[in-house]
Amino acid sequence: MKVFITGIGSGLGEALAKFYVEAGEEVYAISRILPRALEGFENLHFVQLDLHATEKIAKAVEELIGENELDLAILNAGVLGELKDMSETSLHEIEVVMHLNVWANKVILDVLKYKTIKQVVAISSGASVSGARGWNAYAMSKAALNMLIRLYAAEMPNTHLTALAPGLIQTPMMEYILTHADRERFPVVKRLAESKRLDPQEAAILLSDNFPKLLEYPSGEYVDIRNII
Repeated sequence: MKVFITGIGSGLGEALAKFYVEAGEEVYAISRILPRALEGFENLHFVQLDLHATEKIAKAVEELIGENELDLAILNAGVLGELKDMSETSLHEIEVVMHLNVWANKVILDVLKYKTIKQVVAISSGASVSGARGWNAYAMSKAALNMLIRLYAAEMPNTHLTALAPGLIQTPMMEYILTHADRERFPVVKRLAESKRLDPQEAAILLSDNFPKLLEYPSGEYVDIRNII
């Protein structure tokens, strides 16, 4: 099995990459950093790149994948931004989040469109449909990502695409939310703190088990993992 993953520096991306390389699969990954836990694997093909540098993405992905046929691409890289009201969020802050969460994935999909690839899973979020106060640019970007996946599904008839909300995972992003966000001002943060969260390793196993089930849904759909388990 050949798997392409973005954003393996920590959290879910790191756990997914570790899961697949330890299973003996060939993993092709792009990220700002390579975690120590992933060093030394001969079946991990890694390119170091900050995906905010969208002008460098196409060449990097092309050189990394080459003529290989992929079974799965996981578009995991993402950024949260600061939790605050939309009226307090500048256009620049929104641009930074959109750049990584949407435009970087658009460039990657432009390359993958001309590759042989069975399945693409873009990591979305329940925030993309909830509209909860405080999530501003992140919620907007994930909603845009959902639509991006739907649009590319129409252009990539030989590839199955899904925008997948992975559920609640105890990642550095989640830790930041629970530590810094105002729970009184943004009630959803209080609910997150009181909810059960998977650790990244548990989530990686859960998602890998359910990726084949996504093929039963129409290509281009937004799916919440909590609705299929």
